[in-house]
Order: sequence, then structure tokens, then C-alpha cells
Amino acid sequence: MIETLKKEMQDVVENNILRFWLDKMQDQENGGFYGRIDGHGVLHKDAEKGAILNARILWSFSAAYRVLGNPEYLEAATRAKDYIINHFIDKEYGGVYWSLDCKGKPLDTKKQFYAIGFVIYGMSEYARATGDKEALECALQLFDCIENHALDHQFNGYIEACTREWGEIADMRLSELDANYPKSQNTHLHIIEPYTNLLRCLKEMQTMKSCNYVPVIGSVLPVDIMVSPYIVMEVESAVRNLISIFTDKILNPETHHLDLFFEMDWTRGAGRLESYGHDIECSWLMHEAALVLGDRNILNKVEPIVRMVAKASEKGLRSDGSMIHEANLDTGHVDDDLHWWVQAENVVGWFNLYQHFGDTDALEKAERCWNYVKAQIIDWENGEWFWSRHSDGVLNDVDDKAGFWKCPYHNSRMCLEIIERSVQIL
Repeated sequence: MIETLKKEMQDVVENNILRFWLDKMQDQENGGFYGRIDGHGVLHKDAEKGAILNARILWSFSAAYRVLGNPEYLEAATRAKDYIINHFIDKEYGGVYWSLDCKGKPLDTKKQFYAIGFVIYGMSEYARATGDKEALECALQLFDCIENHALDHQFNGYIEACTREWGEIADMRLSELDANYPKSQNTHLHIIEPYTNLLRCLKEMQTMKSCNYVPVIGSVLPVDIMVSPYIVMEVESAVRNLISIFTDKILNPETHHLDLFFEMDWTRGAGRLESYGHDIECSWLMHEAALVLGDRNILNKVEPIVRMVAKASEKGLRSDGSMIHEANLDTGHVDDDLHWWVQAENVVGWFNLYQHFGDTDALEKAERCWNYVKAQIIDWENGEWFWSRHSDGVLNDVDDKAGFWKCPYHNSRMCLEIIERSVQIL
């Protein structure tokens, strides 16, 4: 059963997801990757290029190269890395531009810490896969940007955004769909995620006796990377703090869901909202952070919470294994669309409970969702996954197939996670 699941995941990640991005999204004229293919499969060469999309492309191909060893993935990852460093990094003020025009010129120069986090995620994964010093140094510089400009020393936690020059910004929203609050669960989730990966990268390098990081896979020449114990301790401290923010601030102790928006002092804002995809995603990312940190006391605190948050997310599950998006308990509105990214995180979250706690019911949930994805979400004809289906089964062809928010990260990560975790189980 597990072996079959692993083989299916490898087939999908290589032949359905990554193949799509290699064949259809590489911008041979202006460099990097195109910004958009719409829901009808039409390429928009003049679309803006988002930092999140490009950082997620970098992570996806770096991780795929590390796990699967295909040199074509290394080439795509390097293409993404170079484009980010040459175009998205703000050479004057530091940080990462929110978006560029199709030619690679800065378009929206605000500093959204969510986006900076994703560049750390991508760069640290590239460094893990190749031993590239430039990528690691970029990740560490961006880590400093977040710590210096986003960390709230009065109430703890991280703010959403700043101006290009790191000044206050009135509209801190991540997107038009979000409420305008200075702190959010989503941004904290996607800061703990890259910080954990950066910590893992540093620890892997630190264990090399010669302090040279030799890539496990590939032909990239190793470089001398001296990993300072102080840097490792600094990232460890940040991960430790983020775990406590999730357990003590973001987690709703009454419902075990994760609250979404907060004032500076952590007063909950925007009403009673539940995001089931974020709940199940956070359950395994928070667990991963504690495992990488390696502190037994924190792991003992986190693991019961991991299971409680996953259990709470079951509220969004349907009988066919799919998971709906979110609900507003104050208004009664339920967004019951079946988004691609929610299904991907749903599979990983339940598989994580099976792997670490022997929960066979969780494995069944993961498999049911995967069966739904294969039948309803994957575009077997044209490649990649559809954005979503509506609850009545009608395909959503309005939202993008690839774009500012539609990327190869959630679904390729699901596949790669199952491949790696299956090896550990088998």
C-alpha cells in the first residue's frame, strides 16, 4: 500500500507537476519564469512576476533535485535562484520586492514578510541540495531582515509588512481576501516553515567534520561553508519562539483551531474564522519544527497539540476524503470550494500522524483524499492541478492554472514528503 502510494506520487510530481513548469513556464525571452497561465490554459507573457511564485518554484525544483536527483531539476532551480538574486532582492534596502513586471523591473516594492520567508525557504533548500554558499548567505541575510524589521519586541510575534524602506504601511494585507491586521496565523506559519528548513540546513552542514557541505546528490562542487555555532543558536531560538507563539497565542484553546488575524497585542480580530487547510498544514509543520529543533521537552508539549489541531481540521472533511476551504462562524458563510493546496496539505497532515503515531485511521484519510485528488483535481491531459472544484463538483476554470498564488509548491511538496516518509516507514 505504502509502496504503491510512493510510486504514484513520484509519477505525478515528475510527469504531471514539474513537467508542466519545465515545458510551459520558463521565460526564455526575459529570464526566470512566466507569471501566469490562466484557468483555460492561456499563457500571459506580460503578467507580473510575483516573489511568492518564484520562491516556491525555487523550493520545488531544489527539493525535487535533492530527492530525485534529476539534473534538469537542478537547472530549473538554479534558474530560479539566479533570477531571484538578480531581480527580486532589493540591493539598496534589503529584503525582497513583492512583484516585478514581465521584464524583471520592480513593480510593487513593499516588503511582505510572508514573501521574504518563502525566499528563505527556497534558498535554504537549494543550499541543502547543492551546498551553494551564495544561496545560504542569501537565506541568512533575509533571516536577519525578518528579525530586524518584523519581530515585535513588545508583544512578540511578527508583523505582516513594511514599505520598501522598512517604514510603516497602512495596508498590511497579504491579499485582497485577507483582513487588514498587523499579525496573522498565515504569515507566522510561513515564517516557521522557512526558519525550520534553514535550521535543518545549518545543522546538516554543521555535522560535517570538515565544515564542508558535500551534496548528497548531484555534481555541484562543494564549497567551504563555515557554520558558526552562534548562527545556529540564533535560528534555533527563533524556531523555539515561533513554536511557543503557535501553542500559546495562535492556537484557540477552546476549539483547537488556529485563529487567523490579530492585533499587535494578540487580541483576536476579524471574528471567528476557521481555515481547515491551514489547520492541517500547521499540524505537520509545527511538528516538523519541533522535530528539527530536537528539544524533547518541546516535542512532548507539541505532539499532543499536533494531534488536536489535526482532529479539529476534520470539521472540513467530506465523506469522499476532500477538505473544504474555510468558514466564518459569525456570518455562517462557508467557503466549501475544494482547493488544490488544501487537498495537498490534507494528505501530508494525515500521513504525518500515521508515520509518527501509528494512526491507521489517519492513513485512510490521507489515501481517501489522494484518491479524490487523482479523480478530480489533477489535470491529466494538460498537466498540473486545477485550482479547485466547487462543492457540487463543477470545475473552477476562472482561477489560474499557474500564477501569482498558483504554484508547484503545495502539490510537489506533498509528493516529495510522501516519497521521503515512505522510505523511512518501509
